[in-house]
Parts: sequence; structure tokens; C-alpha cells
Amino acid sequence: MEWAFLSSRLGAIDLYVSKCTHCEELCCWQGKEYDEEENEFTDGILVIPEVSATPMPHPDMPELVKGDYQEARSIVDKSPRGAAALLRLCVQKLCIELGETTGSIDKDIKSLVIKGLPVGIQQALDVVRVVGNHAVHPGELTEEDIADVAISLFELINAIVEDRIARPKALEALYQRLPEGARKAIEKRDGQ
Repeated sequence: MEWAFLSSRLGAIDLYVSKCTHCEELCCWQGKEYDEEENEFTDGILVIPEVSATPMPHPDMPELVKGDYQEARSIVDKSPRGAAALLRLCVQKLCIELGETTGSIDKDIKSLVIKGLPVGIQQALDVVRVVGNHAVHPGELTEEDIADVAISLFELINAIVEDRIARPKALEALYQRLPEGARKAIEKRDGQ
């Protein structure tokens, strides 16, 4: 790690910047102790990037959803209720990405079920929807209840993306690798 002093004012907190010698990314630290002789930071808090126990967004997560997901990751430790509400918004946007346009998340999920949505994915959508709704309505769930399930909601969002977006995309890519003649024969067989 390479360290550099960033700023200090009387009565203000010292800030330091470090550069990882492995990945070369920069980090910002709120300083408490810096050993000038050893040129290393000995005590403080990592400010940027924020560290989170939540999973990163699925690589195939649509951009429309990813921003809200990342925002939820950035606040989950400070506001599990806020994160749950943002993840509910992610579900609503995922429904749009999956072709549902009723404007009602509940109706969108129902429509997906009618179209053959697996029960496990329907349940994942409904868990995020219900917890997200209850996060903003007083008395429905306690803050402790929401904090207990908040991290799991991120995993559910990624599972939904895996099942509804990533897996079909991977299967389609494999199918497209078949020789064109074989694909045409399959399409003819299936009346497409």
C-alpha cells in the first residue's frame, strides 16, 4: 500500500489516500494515526470505497436496476429500511425489464406467474416486494425484523436476475452455437 496525506485543518479530521500496489485502485481513509517514520496508516476508517457485506450486483443485472441496487448496498448498514425500499424498486424495474407494464408490482408478478414463472422466483419477488412495502409503512415490520432480512434481499434480487435474465441468455448463446442447419431443423420441427 502506498500512502499520501490528503488534508488537515485545525480541529478537522485528517484524510489519507492509499493506492493498492496490487490493483492500483485508490482508497480514502479517515485518519486517526499515521506513522510518518514507517510511512503507513496505523488506525482509521475506510471511507471510500464503502465496504459492504452485501453481494455485488449480478453481472447481467440491467443498468436500469443496477443503480438502485448499488444505492441500497451503500446504505444498508445505516438504513436497512431505506435499502429494503430501494430493493423493492429494483423488483418493480426488473418486472419492467421482463416485459410487464401494468404499473402495479403485484399485478406484474401475477402476470409473470401466469406466463410460467417458477414458484421459487415468484416467492423471491414477493418477499422483496412485501418487505420493501412494510419498510416504509410504520407498524408493519419492526426495524429489527427488516435489519435481519435486509442482506437476504440482495441475494434474492441476484437470484431473480440469474433465473430470469442470465440463465436464458446463456442457454440462447449455446443454442446459437449449433450449426445453422440444425437450428433450422429444430425450428421446422417446432413449427416456428
